[in-house]
Amino acid sequence: MGAPKTVLLTVAALGIAGVAAGALVVYGGLYDVAATQQHFQPVYSLLETAMHQSVKMRARDIEPPRLDDERLVMRGAACFRDKCVQCHGAPGVAQSDIGKSMQPLPGPLVDARHHWKPRELYWLTKHGIRMSGMPAWEFRLSEEDLWSVVAFMARLPELTPQQYAEATRVEPTGAQGAQGAPARPACGPADGAAPLRAADAQRGARALPQYACSACHTIPGITSSSPNVGPPLAGIGGRSLIAGKLANTPDNMVRWLRHTHEVDPLTAMPQMGVSEQDARDIAAYLAALR
Repeated sequence: MGAPKTVLLTVAALGIAGVAAGALVVYGGLYDVAATQQHFQPVYSLLETAMHQSVKMRARDIEPPRLDDERLVMRGAACFRDKCVQCHGAPGVAQSDIGKSMQPLPGPLVDARHHWKPRELYWLTKHGIRMSGMPAWEFRLSEEDLWSVVAFMARLPELTPQQYAEATRVEPTGAQGAQGAPARPACGPADGAAPLRAADAQRGARALPQYACSACHTIPGITSSSPNVGPPLAGIGGRSLIAGKLANTPDNMVRWLRHTHEVDPLTAMPQMGVSEQDARDIAAYLAALR
């Protein structure tokens, strides 16, 4: 019985020592969080492997549409130009200062199709990667836009810098392309967006941080650093007024979220470009905070 007891005591001692060492690193400020310092290679490799496996598992049941439609590819070129090149660069185009200064460094996407399947690239584009700087585009791009980016990334390795520049050339409003062809499509919701569906409070909870609401407000159920820029939103569903002006109804909350300065021209709260559907989803979540 002596040997097992010794093993257990040793394991317990090592566990306590590990916890103490971790606490020292965290609370002693020993870990350097500066973006001018790289992760240690083992840490980087571990995080990269965990990310790949996480995406692979969550994207496994996604069925891609046809991605060889030239119209879809050209729409993806516009989306890539407007949303991706700032961090990832492109053939003959460097990242912006933001992209070049991030850690981990967002690499070029010219070889993305060699590392990821189309369904995985779609999942990455839609949901982003936490703690990497890669944003989630679910609340900024339509489903067609998301798949168009994937379609364009499949074409990207074949493009020379000159071909990339032509594919992403900005057309003047109302202009016609070469030989009378229609102008290249812009990235973003098309005219006549999808019809509104019933408000979804769970999706509203995901939308709140995507519109930076939790950067200023402490919101029950939403992770944040407890900011004090705006008032906490605990119990907002039970308040009688919104911003001291509007009766607290779902429609008025949508109006406040989307047309903030029309309701109160003197408010410091910015208009965050919340879409109609996202505002309805957020309003449903806030209404439940009583």
